[in-house]
Amino acid sequence: MIHFLRNFKRSEDGAVTVDWVVLCAAIVGLAIAVITAMQTGALTLTGNVGDFFDTTFFQGE
Repeated sequence: MIHFLRNFKRSEDGAVTVDWVVLCAAIVGLAIAVITAMQTGALTLTGNVGDFFDTTFFQGE
């Protein structure tokens, strides 16, 4: 059992996996933040365009 624990302590095979998991989680988090920001901006822009058309072209109706 002591031999197994010493080998486990010296082994660095799992460190690469942890690095990749952290890197992938950061990329996914960044992508979600970008998508949320773009969605908010797009919805605001759509509302502004709709208001412009309503006030400019449909005043008499």
